[in-house]
Amino acid sequence: MAPSDGWYLFGPLLAVALVALLGVVFWRLGLSWIDQADDPYGGLSIFSDPFDTDDFGLLCPAAVTDTTGEADDIRMLLADAGIRSTQGMRRDGRIAVLVFAEELEAARRLML
Repeated sequence: MAPSDGWYLFGPLLAVALVALLGVVFWRLGLSWIDQADDPYGGLSIFSDPFDTDDFGLLCPAAVTDTTGEADDIRMLLADAGIRSTQGMRRDGRIAVLVFAEELEAARRLML
């Protein structure tokens, strides 16, 4: 193939057109998936504040206190009832008493 007959441009132009076409297709499919996505958590949150982004993994905050003494008292109360707990520091500096999700409702009822 001689470079003067113009066929040397066909391969790169075809590659660019194919990549552009695939980009448009995937971009379009991606947007339609986002529009149809459901909320996996059903709108549930640990706190009523939607901007509270503390993540403790499998543990859920049962109570939030300002001092470690109060958190220790709550943990002793939960331990007497047979509920395992620990404490963690939140981003705002307060102490969260953490329990497993299946024990959360019982822990909150106990503290009332």
